[in-house]
Amino acid sequence: MANEAISDPLDGLEYEQAREELVATVQRLEAGGLTLEESLALWERGEALAAHCQAKLDGARARLDAAVAAREAVAGGDATS
Repeated sequence: MANEAISDPLDGLEYEQAREELVATVQRLEAGGLTLEESLALWERGEALAAHCQAKLDGARARLDAAVAAREAVAGGDATS
């Protein structure tokens, strides 16, 4: 619970911002020189950022699928008229 209060909320983070922070987080972890607690906190943040990015991508895919389905429905309706 304490980590949640320290972490920035992800709700307002756009995909690009979250991805940039995730890349920076991975780079910090790969560079090493961190304490175990610092590494764990970064890993947890990275996991949250990755999940946030995936949710954004899933949402974008759903919107694209809906737009394609709507276009196909309209095109299908024109063919029968």
